[in-house]
Amino acid sequence: MGLADALILLPFAGALLVWLAPLPRELTAGLAFLVALAEIGLWITTIGQFDFGSGALQLDTRFDWFSDLGVSYHVGLYGFSLWLVGAAVVLMAAAVAYAFWVGRDRARAYFGLMLFLTGAIVAVFASQDLLLFYAAFEAMLIPLYVLVGVWGGAGRTGATLKFVIYTMAGSLLMLASIVVFGLSQGTFDLVESGTSGSGWVFLGFVVAFAVKAPLFPFHGWLPDAYREAPPEVAAVLSGIVSKAAVYGLLRIVIAKFPEPVDDWRNVILVLAAVGLVYGSLVAFRAPDVRGVLAYSSLAQMGLITMGLFAANQAGIAGSILQSVAHALVSGGMFLLAATVERRTTTGELALLGGMAKGRPALATALMTMGIVALAVPGSVTFAGEFLILTGVYAQGWGWSVIVASGIVLAAMYVLRLISAILHAERGPVVSDDALDLRPGEVAIVGAMLACVLVLSAWPALVSERVFPEGGVLAALREQSP
Repeated sequence: MGLADALILLPFAGALLVWLAPLPRELTAGLAFLVALAEIGLWITTIGQFDFGSGALQLDTRFDWFSDLGVSYHVGLYGFSLWLVGAAVVLMAAAVAYAFWVGRDRARAYFGLMLFLTGAIVAVFASQDLLLFYAAFEAMLIPLYVLVGVWGGAGRTGATLKFVIYTMAGSLLMLASIVVFGLSQGTFDLVESGTSGSGWVFLGFVVAFAVKAPLFPFHGWLPDAYREAPPEVAAVLSGIVSKAAVYGLLRIVIAKFPEPVDDWRNVILVLAAVGLVYGSLVAFRAPDVRGVLAYSSLAQMGLITMGLFAANQAGIAGSILQSVAHALVSGGMFLLAATVERRTTTGELALLGGMAKGRPALATALMTMGIVALAVPGSVTFAGEFLILTGVYAQGWGWSVIVASGIVLAAMYVLRLISAILHAERGPVVSDDALDLRPGEVAIVGAMLACVLVLSAWPALVSERVFPEGGVLAALREQSP
């Protein structure tokens, strides 16, 4: 068993142990958190074994699954997928820790589902067989349905139903595309298969990943799901589940459909640009904290998609760096929003305000994470956006203007959010008794901030280790017939 297998199997085994062990709630939550920390340790070990100078698939394992159909269990990691896995395991550990801190009920079910979700997300990023990718993709959605539908807010039933309808439609479309592509290639293995010129199959994959991201105009499920999910689940939805689409777009769509990508590039860039601007404007007008964060995620996914479809080293490296940064920043902001909601019982911006006074830890954490979110020079988000801007410039200077406009709009909605919570006149729901961040919350959010600040000081840690210089698409296609 290789390290990629271990990264997948450890959280699955942890989930099974949590479900079966008859432990009290505190011990169950503690066991889940230890498994999540062990997963981070295993990922760090994987970094030590990874050769970032090579663009080839590494740490892979393969054996036949359905040999007559050319289906195999094939997992492995590229540089870009290794960083996506890292963002996933860090954010999932923070989410488990927050759920432990707030004391989620039915702990065995809840924490088991969170660990199962971790394993499924890692399996998505490691899959090198299309049917295995589909199985992992569907396995990722199952715990999300339950977590939102059972532990969500008052409108959880409607939010879950909308989420199920959208994602199932996208999944069925992706399955049809997988079957057609795999049968036409004679194999479902992403390393062995060649490229395709089928525009219909290409569009099937694109729409499926657009629903999951989500991208404009397939984002109808987003506001309800983000508002009604438990805050740590909303953090995972925004921060890392959406990055399954980033992996799919790069590893499958861009790598396997070069001609349709060229034909449809401008259409996709237009839709991504509309999503960037539209999401930013709606985020600026959103009446609540989670609404701002939800639509900012829509905007960021539009930005990341623009970098991917620039289809050059700068654009793709910037998209992966921005994906990792967004996972940490958006996840941290959702957890901070949760601390505000716990103290005020609401996320309505009109009712908040004045929370900076007497709460230095909350104010410092929110200001710091917010400053990174608005992409000031010297932040990891600025580095990611600058690389994307450089990449899309190769497709035309007008795209760079749109990206630059998105950066300005991000500053508007982030500053509005910070001001409404911390600096506006104190609202009716903010009492003098509302506490500052407690030690557990400081530890969780502080760890997220530490990761963000390290990447802000050294963004090349990720951007220069996505693929060897000039070898992004070549590395994904070089082993294809």
